[in-house]
Amino acid sequence: MSDTAEGTQPAARAPAEGTGAIATQPTSRLGHESTRIAQPSTFLSPAQNRAMQDRPLSSVDKDQQSGLKAIRDFLKIRTSYDVLPLSFRLIILNTDLLVKKSLNILLQNGIVSAPLWDSHTSTFAGLLTTSDYINVVQYYWQNLDALNRIDQFRLSALRDIERAIGVDPLETLSVHPSRPLYEACTEMLRTRARRIPLVDIDEETNREMVVSVITQYRILKFISVNVAQTEKLKKSVAEIGLGSYGNLQTASMTTRVIDVIHMMVRYSISSVPIVEQGNRLLNVFEAVDVISIIKGGIYDELTTEVGHALSKRPDDFAGIYTCSEDDRLDSIFDTIRKSRVHRLIVVDEENCLKGVISLSDILKYVLLDGLVEEG
Repeated sequence: MSDTAEGTQPAARAPAEGTGAIATQPTSRLGHESTRIAQPSTFLSPAQNRAMQDRPLSSVDKDQQSGLKAIRDFLKIRTSYDVLPLSFRLIILNTDLLVKKSLNILLQNGIVSAPLWDSHTSTFAGLLTTSDYINVVQYYWQNLDALNRIDQFRLSALRDIERAIGVDPLETLSVHPSRPLYEACTEMLRTRARRIPLVDIDEETNREMVVSVITQYRILKFISVNVAQTEKLKKSVAEIGLGSYGNLQTASMTTRVIDVIHMMVRYSISSVPIVEQGNRLLNVFEAVDVISIIKGGIYDELTTEVGHALSKRPDDFAGIYTCSEDDRLDSIFDTIRKSRVHRLIVVDEENCLKGVISLSDILKYVLLDGLVEEG
C-alpha cells in the first residue's frame, strides 16, 4: 500500500516506470523509523519568489491560463475509461463479508479500497475505504462492551456504524466509464471523494457492472503524462494559494494512535503531520496506516504510540513528499508523473511545517481556478 535527526545516509528508491531513477532528499532517522523525503524542487529548478500584486497579465499569467485551459480541454475529450492501465486487477467485495476478512483481503492484495457488491439485489453498493475502518474503530472504542462481537461484524452494517457515531454517510458515487473524465473530476470535488468507481450496465443482463475504480492520483498522473502544457504552470504554491495553512492538526511520536484517529474523524482529514519541538516535521500518520495497525483483528495496538506504529510500515513505503511555498505547480506535476504521491507537506528551509497540499487541492485548482473570470 501506498505518503530529522543525526546521521543521514543516501536514500535508495526504485525508478518510476519509464522515467529512470528519482532523486530524493537524504534519509534521516526519525525516532522510531527511517523516512524518505522528496521535494518537487529536486525534479525541476526551484521557482523564484514573486510578489502578489495587481497588474496587467504577464507572460507567466498567460502561460498559467493557457496551461489550465489545456488541462480542462483534455479532461473534456478523454473518458474515465482512458485513465485505466492496459492491464489491471479489480477486487470486489460482497457486503455479506465479515469486516475482519475484508481487512485481510486488502492487506494480502496491497490495496486500500474496494467496490462493494450487494449480491441480494445484484447492485453496486458503494466503496469500502480506510474511512470505514476508522469508523469501526471509533464505534468499538465508544462501545467497548461490543468489542468481543467485532469478528461477527459484516460490511453490510457499515452504514449503521456511521449513524451510531454521527458520521455523515458518503454518497454511493459512481460514473459511467464512457463519460468525459471532466465529469468524474467534478463529481470528486462535489462529494470530496478521493476515488470513484466506474459502473456500466451489462447489455445481456441489464444489470450494473463495476468496471474499475479511478483515483485522484491516477487522474493527476494521467494529466501529467499526457498534457505537455503542464510545463506552463510556472506559478508558485504561494502565488496560487495552493493547500491548507494555519490551524493544522498535528501530533507527536508519543501521541497515542487512537487519539490521532479521533483527530482524523473530528476534522475530516486523512493525515496528521507528526512534528517535534519547534513544529519540525518528522513524519505523517495516514489513514492507510490504520489498516496495518488493526490487521488480524488486533485492536490493542490502538493505544500504542504513533512512533511505534509507524515503525511497522512495510519496507516499500514510498516516503513523505514535501515542497516549499516557492515550488511551482509544474514541478509538482513532474513529481506526480515520476512518483506515487498522495499529498505534499509544505515546509520551510528548517523543515518546519507550514501547510498541507492534498491531491484534492491540486484537482480543484486546475479545474476551477479563474472560471468566474473566464465566464
